[in-house]
Amino acid sequence: MVSFLKRMLGRASEPESAAIGRRGEREAEKLLKRKGYQILARNWRSGRDEIDLICLHGKAVVFVEVRTRKVGALVSGYDSIDRRKREALRRVCRSYFGMMKPKPITLRFDVVEIEHDEGTITASRHFDDVPLFSKSSNRGG
Repeated sequence: MVSFLKRMLGRASEPESAAIGRRGEREAEKLLKRKGYQILARNWRSGRDEIDLICLHGKAVVFVEVRTRKVGALVSGYDSIDRRKREALRRVCRSYFGMMKPKPITLRFDVVEIEHDEGTITASRHFDDVPLFSKSSNRGG
């Protein structure tokens, strides 16, 4: 019965935070498109793991994690990607890469931070070439 109600109500019953997160993902997509990225997939899943955007930028396939945070949040979107999330991102990226034919020469991982104030987007930051597949966790530029 509960799943039936969820299907019937759809997104109208989702928490406001989920709606803000979706808004952040749309904003990130617009930002990347302005920079010449082509969107290949949105919210791509492998098992329980998900990557927000998969893009093509030049000849590079770019996996993008979008983090939407309230203005003044104690932890930035970039810094909120902890060890557990990194492991999930590595799994989903490897899964997508495994099914690609032909294999791309260049893979990259980017993070887009979206900042909001009561749901209104106030800022966006794009970190490209963030280390995901190495032990380093230094920020990209």
